[in-house]
Amino acid sequence: MANPLILREGDPSRLVELRRPVADALAAAGVVQVALTDRPGWWEVTPGTQIGVVSVAGLQVVIEPKIDINRLMFLMGYARRPDFWRDDRVRLDADADLPEALADAFVRLAKRALEQGLLKGYVTVDETLAVLRGRVREADQLRRRWGRSIPLEVRYDEFTVDIAENQVLLAAVEQLLRTPRVGVRHRAGLQRLRLQLADVTAPGRGGVRPSWTPSRLNARYVPALELAELVLAGRSFEQRVGELVVSGYLFNMATIFEDFVTVALREAFRPYGGRSRLQYRTHLDEAETVPVRPDFVWSDAGVPRVVVDAKYKAEKPSGFPQADLYQMLAYCTVLGLPIGHLVYAKGNEDARAHVVRRSGVRIVTHALDLDVEPAELLATMAELVDAMAASMGPESFVAG
Repeated sequence: MANPLILREGDPSRLVELRRPVADALAAAGVVQVALTDRPGWWEVTPGTQIGVVSVAGLQVVIEPKIDINRLMFLMGYARRPDFWRDDRVRLDADADLPEALADAFVRLAKRALEQGLLKGYVTVDETLAVLRGRVREADQLRRRWGRSIPLEVRYDEFTVDIAENQVLLAAVEQLLRTPRVGVRHRAGLQRLRLQLADVTAPGRGGVRPSWTPSRLNARYVPALELAELVLAGRSFEQRVGELVVSGYLFNMATIFEDFVTVALREAFRPYGGRSRLQYRTHLDEAETVPVRPDFVWSDAGVPRVVVDAKYKAEKPSGFPQADLYQMLAYCTVLGLPIGHLVYAKGNEDARAHVVRRSGVRIVTHALDLDVEPAELLATMAELVDAMAASMGPESFVAG
C-alpha cells in the first residue's frame, strides 16, 4: 500500500500526484475538493471540515483535526451527555491518528468493562411455541390460531446477554474492524472482543441503534459505552465510483462544533430558567413559505430573548462575503430581537460587533478557543451566557 496522504482540516490546498480515476473518486465522495492543474497528473487537493480516513485504490487519505483529539472527544461527548463528559474522562493517544486512537481507547475500556463477564438483563421475547412459556398473547392467538390450541403465541422475559449495552459494544467493534488505519494489534484486540460478544445480536448497519441508560447495574460499562457511542457517531461509507470503491470513516468538524456550542449554551442558561430550544423552527415570511432555523433560541415566558448561530467557519460564498451576518439579521428581524450572536471557532473569524444601519440591530461575533482545557472552555461558555444576559438588561435576566 502506498504511503498515506496526510492532510489537516481547513488547511490550504496541496499539490498531489494522483491518477485521474482516484482523483475523480475522492471528489465524488465529497471528502476533499480536487482540482486539475496545468501539470499532468497533479491535482490541487483541498481539505474541508471533514476529518478521518478514506481509502481508495490502495491510497489512504488521512485528514487530521486542527485540535488535539482529546479535545475533539470532549466536544463530541459533551454534546451527547454533558453530565458524563465534563472533563477528559476518556483519554486517547494524542500522537495517533483518529481511527487508531479510538480503537486503542475502545479496546482498553471494553476489556475493562467485560473483566467480570458480560452484563445480563431481562428482555421481552415474543415467540410461537408448542408449550406455554410466560403468558399467551391473546389477540395474536385469536387472529393467527383461531380454533387451535397449539402452537401458542406467547410472551416471556428472558435473562440474557443479548441486551442493549452489549449490542452497542458489538456495533462499535464491528465499526472499528471496518475502519481503515486500524492497525493489526488493535484489530486482534477487537477480534477478541467480538468472540466475547458472540452470543449478542449485532445491530444492522444503518439501522436503529439500541438505546441504554446509565444505572447502578451497568456502571462498569459506562465509560466503554460512552466511547462506543462516539465511535458509532462517525460516518462510515463505501461507494463505487466508476471502477473504484471508496470507503471511509469520517466526522464533520462543523457539526461537532455546532452540536457542542448549542448544548453548552443550553446547560449554561439553566440558572436563568426560561426555555432553551435547539434548531428553533420558524419562518421568514408571513405566508410561512420560507423556513428558517437558528441553532439556538432562549425564550423567557414564551418570548424569544436570545438567538445564537454556531459557525465553525465563516460562510463567505462568492457574491455574499458576509452571508452569516445577513442570516443573523434575518433571524433578529423574524424574532423581533435587537441583538444576535454568532459563535465561531477561534482562528476562523474574529470577535467583533456590527451595528446594522437604519435598523439598530447589533450582531456580535464571538470566538471560542477549542484548544483550552475542558473546564476552561465550559467556563468561557458560562461567561458568554452571562454577557448575553447582561446585554438584554438586568431586569430581564436574574440567574437562579
